[in-house]
Amino acid sequence: MFFAVLQPLFCLSLEELVGAEMASALKNASRPISEVQQKNPSPRIMPSYGQLRTVVDDAMDSLAPNLFVETLSLYKKPHSGAAVWNNDERTRLFNQLVALSSLTGIQYYSESRGAMRTFYEYSQVIDSPAGKRPLPDPVFAMPPASLTLHARQKDLTFGDNIYRFDYHAGADAIIFVQENLTSMTAGIIPAVGRNKLRTIMAAIDTGDSILIYAVAMAKAGSFPGMGNRIGASFTNRAEAIFEWFAGQADRVF
Repeated sequence: MFFAVLQPLFCLSLEELVGAEMASALKNASRPISEVQQKNPSPRIMPSYGQLRTVVDDAMDSLAPNLFVETLSLYKKPHSGAAVWNNDERTRLFNQLVALSSLTGIQYYSESRGAMRTFYEYSQVIDSPAGKRPLPDPVFAMPPASLTLHARQKDLTFGDNIYRFDYHAGADAIIFVQENLTSMTAGIIPAVGRNKLRTIMAAIDTGDSILIYAVAMAKAGSFPGMGNRIGASFTNRAEAIFEWFAGQADRVF
């Protein structure tokens, strides 16, 4: 178990999590801040949050990635002032983040096409990787400290794949890890092998805002230009996921 589940009396400030300079940049940024690395990667913009460090380190140790794409963004709570999220808000946000069917139809900017494109044509929770029977999005009266879901997602770039999602819910943060259980292809080219992708997203409460950190790390194919192509694609996809998160959070705050 990564977290306690008690309601916090306070939370870390944005400056404590990312430093004063990055906090100022985030407050003035019109789009997520990103970093892309392809050789000997290490986190550059990851918030100083212990449980997140543990999750990222574990993923890096098991994967030894040769592609590492980080994004950092800030969701401004529209109506709750500087208040820490309460248990009801935390529960509703958790339920929005496990609603994987809501990813169906989201759009991202395709560098190769120079236009917006559908990210997931299909996204659905399933009973198991073998059975693939569609299930409704789960709903919880209180977030469990940890949860594993499986999903089938048809990505118009990387194909129809099965993923494992591991969620960890704490008093002031919700973290999930997505792992591909099937090989991903870009056209006819095998781009990312089975179990060779981890996408980690953390939503950390800072009072008046929620800090969103996402990292996609992969042991990607070594075809010429493939790392650059996947890196650009993952950066734009991370922005699409932030927009999805903002839309889900708008239903809560």
